[in-house]
Parts: sequence; C-alpha cells; structure tokens
Amino acid sequence: MKAFMPRIEISLAKIQHNARMLCQLYGQRGISLMGVSKAVLGEPLIAEAMIRGGVKFIADSRLENIQKMKIARISTRFVLLRTALSQAKFVVEDVDISLNTEIETIKELDHYAKIQHKIHQIILMVEMGDLREGILPRDLFPFIEQVLSLPYIKIVGLGCNLACYGGIKPDEPKMRQLSELTDAVEQKFPIGLSLISGGNSANYEWYKSAPEIGRINNLRVGESILLGCGTVNRQAIPQLHTNAFKLIAEVIESKVKPSIPFGEVCQDAFGNVPVFRDRGIHNRAIIALGKQDTLISGLTCARSMEILGSSSDHVVIDSKHFGLKVGVGVDFNLDYGSLLAAMTSPFIKKQFM
Repeated sequence: MKAFMPRIEISLAKIQHNARMLCQLYGQRGISLMGVSKAVLGEPLIAEAMIRGGVKFIADSRLENIQKMKIARISTRFVLLRTALSQAKFVVEDVDISLNTEIETIKELDHYAKIQHKIHQIILMVEMGDLREGILPRDLFPFIEQVLSLPYIKIVGLGCNLACYGGIKPDEPKMRQLSELTDAVEQKFPIGLSLISGGNSANYEWYKSAPEIGRINNLRVGESILLGCGTVNRQAIPQLHTNAFKLIAEVIESKVKPSIPFGEVCQDAFGNVPVFRDRGIHNRAIIALGKQDTLISGLTCARSMEILGSSSDHVVIDSKHFGLKVGVGVDFNLDYGSLLAAMTSPFIKKQFM
C-alpha cells in the first residue's frame, strides 16, 4: 500500500538538534528559550523534542494547543502568548505565565486566580514600535501601579514583540531601551523582574552582533528551531537543519500542454485576473494540493521544477524534463507561513520520522 499523500514528514531528531544548538548558543550569554509551538498546532511530539533540546518553556498563542499538550502529559512551564479576557478562567487553570497588555484582562485573571487559590504570573508586553501588542513606554508606570493592586497577580517580567506585524527589526537600540525600562521599573517599584523576553527568532542577528545584551535573558523562538533560520532575512543559521519538515503531494495529471490559457480571460476562482508567461508547449503536472491545504506561495519544489499557480485543490507545476508519472510524489520545502497552514490542515497527514 502506497504512503498517504499529501503528508508532511517531520524529523524530530532535527528539531531536537536545532533546539539544542540554539539553547547552547544563547545560553552562553544567559538567555533562556521558550520553544514556540503555535506553527505546529501544539503537537506534543514536537514540544517534547524541543524540551529534550533544552528549552525551558513551551509557548503558544492558542490556549487549546496548551491544553492539548497538557492532556498529553508534556511536563514543562507553559506560556500563553495571546491572552483573551473571555478565556481568563482557563488561562489561570492551564497556563503558568501569560503575556498581557490590558488591565481589564489582568483583573479578570486576578478574579479567577482568587477563586482557584493561585497566584498567576504575567509578563507585561511593551510597545517598541512594531505596533502589534504592547503597553506604550510612557504608560508603563501607571499600568504597573494598577497591576500591583491585584493580590493574585505577580509580574515576573517585561517583553516586547518585533519583526512581526510591522516588520521592525530588533536591534541594539530597541534591546537597550527594554533593558533600561526594566531597570527603571525595578527602581520605581518593589518588584524583581526575572524574565526579560526581548523577542523571537528575529533576534539572532542582534544577538550575534551586540557587544552587550543588557537585561535581555529570554527569547521566544519558533521558526529558528523548526526551520533553522533567522527571520530578519530568512538566512540559514550555521549548524542548524533547514529541512526538518518536508511536504509530499501526489501527481494526479501529467501532460504536455500550452503554457498560455486560451479563450476570453476573466477572473479566476479567487477574484484575480491571472497573467501568464509564454513558455511554449511544455511538460505540466497537477499536484493534489491546494490553497485549502497550505500557503502555496510559501512552497518551493525540492527539485528545479517550478510552481505556476494554484486553485483551492490543485497546484500546477512546470515539471521540466523530469517526466513525472501519475501517482508519484513531489517534494516541497516550506517556509513558516506554509508550515503553519499545512500543520493546521486536516487534509495533510503528519508523519513523524
């Protein structure tokens, strides 16, 4: 019986290796790592590989993913990256640390922490320019004063998010500003901040070039562990595997056809008017994969074949001289966006190697 396609082949050994190498690299200067599991739908086997590699926390933006890992008896400290007021009861139940920016949400966490006889730990996220989540620096002191009035909440750190929504680079001035804010908070208030989470996989270049890292002692790392690259320019990080994930999908048609559609052009299935380059008569193959399965723009053929376009359920490729036969598998490499979508798709089998 042939292997199920489409499927993602996942090397747990390569993920563990990447986690170990990054923990050693950042650990040389006292920086711990949160292994971010959101791109892999909180897959417990992948979380275990990260933990074996040395990460101190597993972080996810979806409470449901954390709950799944806890049911699978993953033993670690869980960090929730996106805290919603409506989930406060379960955040207190299932999460060790949550990232927060809204006082009403923190008050709700305090309410349920009192009911559950717990002290809930939080990291306050500071807005450093990327304009995703964060408390503006000028508002940080009065915000902390409000939080300190909540008896069942403990502030354990500050953090920031960069190179995400706004694509703002985590550089030396940004990290210095976060370090200075940390010092200022500790001087103003009777608290010690043990987790200063300076960013994510985009912080690799800053870390390699910074003469001083200041108070930064934690990073939230997903893509570098999973795909072996930094996220400022997607360059491979030395000694890391960039092929821990491989997507394989089946050829369902292989023919010689024109490269330019013929007839009157209108919108395609997604409301776009397509434009095609004339390649003459050539070898074309249709792959049983589509936009419903993954982000096609994030895929590249493992061989020198080229993706021409896609619909909901089909990917069309220029199969060049390879002479693909119906029923064979074609390998694709994935970027972070396509990995995120493919791991979420119920139509793609996850096969652990």
